[in-house]
Amino acid sequence: MNDEQIVELYLQRDETAINQTSQKYGSKLRSVSTNIVQNISTAEECENDTYLQAWNSIPPHEPRNYLFAFLARIIRHISLNRCKEQNALKRTAFIAELGNELEQCIPSPKDDINDRIDEITLKNAINTFLGSLDEQKRNIFLRRYFYMDTVKDISKRFSISESKVKTTLFRIRNKMKEFLVKEGYDI
Repeated sequence: MNDEQIVELYLQRDETAINQTSQKYGSKLRSVSTNIVQNISTAEECENDTYLQAWNSIPPHEPRNYLFAFLARIIRHISLNRCKEQNALKRTAFIAELGNELEQCIPSPKDDINDRIDEITLKNAINTFLGSLDEQKRNIFLRRYFYMDTVKDISKRFSISESKVKTTLFRIRNKMKEFLVKEGYDI
């Protein structure tokens, strides 16, 4: 069943939508969660919470052309929140490490309305930058900073050395910093 058909089941409030979603994306969603929470049973709970949130979010959202991305974003947030709740120190340290890597090339968030608008503009600028990368570099960046894969896992996935992954990520972060500075952001 394709994504559009699955979303249509959600819109019709047909419970088979959850089964179809689980069959098509369950293992991928568990993988995203497991990379964050480092516990299979917790990842399964996060997966189930994702289906519930998707059920409650469709409608009004209709992610017909981006269902997996929609679900991945949900499970990622649920998993990160679960880590915070459980105070998983090792995992929290790993997440902080990734945050520190990105902190060096992305401006810090602010709290007033003008800064919220800047945040949207920043998101668009980052998407533009990522769109300018070749597919492998973009995927390496996303695997590291969205899916939170380890350098070792990324090197296996793309059949390249760990040092090449680290170098590629370092260069992408530097290029992104240069790009954002040219776009007028203070880093």
